[in-house]
Amino acid sequence: MAEFPELSRRSILSGKFASDFEAYSLDQFPARDSFRTLQSLSAFYLFGQMDNHGIYLQEGFAAEIEYPLDRSSVEAAAEKLKSLYERYIRGKTDRVYFSVIPDKNYYLAEEGGYPAMDYPELFSIMKGKMDFAEYLDLTGFLSPEDYYRTDTHWRQEKISDVASFLAGSMGTALPGEYRAEKVREDFRGVYYGQAALPMEGEKIFILHSSIIDRCEVCRGDTEKISGVYDLDKLEGRDPYEVYLSGAAPVIRIANPLCGKERRLVLFGDSFASSLAPLLAEGYSEITLVDIRYIDSSLIGDYADFQDADVLFLYSTLLLNSSESMR
Repeated sequence: MAEFPELSRRSILSGKFASDFEAYSLDQFPARDSFRTLQSLSAFYLFGQMDNHGIYLQEGFAAEIEYPLDRSSVEAAAEKLKSLYERYIRGKTDRVYFSVIPDKNYYLAEEGGYPAMDYPELFSIMKGKMDFAEYLDLTGFLSPEDYYRTDTHWRQEKISDVASFLAGSMGTALPGEYRAEKVREDFRGVYYGQAALPMEGEKIFILHSSIIDRCEVCRGDTEKISGVYDLDKLEGRDPYEVYLSGAAPVIRIANPLCGKERRLVLFGDSFASSLAPLLAEGYSEITLVDIRYIDSSLIGDYADFQDADVLFLYSTLLLNSSESMR
């Protein structure tokens, strides 16, 4: 099978890349995909475009331009979370926290000369409106290498320090001893299809420990108990759903090895699905709530906030486009 050819401005201008890529594409891509790929390569390398349909490449990472800051969306998200606090949490616990997960643009856009949302302003809005919760800053724990090159999400095997920081800030501790298992070789995320560039597939890892492997997961109203990883999802449309089987309105994780009762209610988006199994080592139970899929008026039927830790954990991508938060 032909190998992917050297990609550079010189190889494209000389015609060498085109001839070598033709042989490669016959092995790797259907005809339509090959045409889209050549279009994208021409846009980036031949015509010097900085992005292709809003997707850009920087340091080997594909990312989508997220600009400008939608202040009204961020404010609406913060008000929604404040309303949850007022309705369900006030008076039941004082251990309330929030964190914002920066998207890859936070680390890549400025260096590459790409426009990006006003992150300091986003953080300022959230902190100003969520003064009922302690802010836990994650920006110093992350770098581009902690994210997939072709996808929006962070990599579970890279965020154990994030989990340890969050747990410690909330007053619990994680053993932090994991065994990484490679479960897929050729993951290509959402930006791969959008960019139409022949980027190499990436490895997906899942983290094991004696505690994580004993945790029990229950999704929604079902009585079915499963583990924290769903390996069948690796062959589906979105392999990232290997973590907790993907998004659901409510997911409960029970840790039968926890020596004392300590509960966490975690409000989050899809980034939380790979983090929650790590946090589960420090709690007897985690209730993960995704208000994109459940009406806020129903949350009290599924989550017990009395004397619980509560963490609001949302990505900048969702906060800047928060219409789906119900």
